[in-house]
Amino acid sequence: MSWQPSASLPALQQRAKLYQIVREFFLAQQVLEVDVPVLSEYATVDPFIDSLKTKVLGRTEYLQTSPEFFLKRLLAAYQHDVYYLGKAFRQGEQGRRHRPEFTMLEWYRIGWTEQQLIGEVNNLLALFFPEKPCSAFTYREVFQQHLSIDPHVATAKVLLQCALSELNGEIDEGLMAGDKNTLLDLLFTHCIEPRLPLGVVAISDYPASQAALAKVAEDAQGQLVAKRFEIYVDKIELANGYWELNEGAEQQARFEQDVDYRQAHNLPVLPYDQSLVEALSEGNMPDCAGVALGIDRLLMCWLGTNDMSDVVSF
Repeated sequence: MSWQPSASLPALQQRAKLYQIVREFFLAQQVLEVDVPVLSEYATVDPFIDSLKTKVLGRTEYLQTSPEFFLKRLLAAYQHDVYYLGKAFRQGEQGRRHRPEFTMLEWYRIGWTEQQLIGEVNNLLALFFPEKPCSAFTYREVFQQHLSIDPHVATAKVLLQCALSELNGEIDEGLMAGDKNTLLDLLFTHCIEPRLPLGVVAISDYPASQAALAKVAEDAQGQLVAKRFEIYVDKIELANGYWELNEGAEQQARFEQDVDYRQAHNLPVLPYDQSLVEALSEGNMPDCAGVALGIDRLLMCWLGTNDMSDVVSF
């Protein structure tokens, strides 16, 4: 193991410049930078994200996988646009594009929909990639274009047949009996992401079953969809955003669904954020849209590197 930094000095200088650009962008938009704790008594209960835990004065606390819950409590208290630029932590994430400790930019815009926020994300990214084209598709459109499937109505059987055909039968046995969402994720990551066009690409209107913390509403075809989006730069996922759920009872129900899923799949059962549920239940959470963007990946794309080690100091 070397004591030397992994990133070059020019890369660290570009990181500092990136932070300056981001802060100037939000200053001009009158979005307030806030700092929130990275430790909490609550964890994420998302079945596909694992929290790191530690002991503090004899009690278990969790390093936050996102500043989201604290930021939403600030929104409920002060009704002011806010952003966070700082660290987040996720267990088991390590690789060329993943680290258990990473830098996240997350912000919220009151009174906006997810479509308006996609526009602002594109405006921010244009400061780093002025020559890259921007395109937008719905989740249905990319499935129909590349796989000739409507993901909202296709059955798990149809999705499995498609996956077997597209991947030449090379599917893990555990996925053969996978549920619809698992198969949709498999097809999206293995068959659609590699075929996305270069440049900045926004995908929106995900299946309602993948709503997570987003509102659900009807699309132009009358289909219930999740009002969430993901944004890619040259096929690398950079951002994930929602037209935010702001109903306490529904938020609690979704948390409990995640807990039930964890129990059914022998995953650790963790405490969900009761304080967020209280903030939403009191009715003070404004209608808003929010997005989380990976700063390390943004810097990778800006510098043209494929390895996160090139943009983090150690």
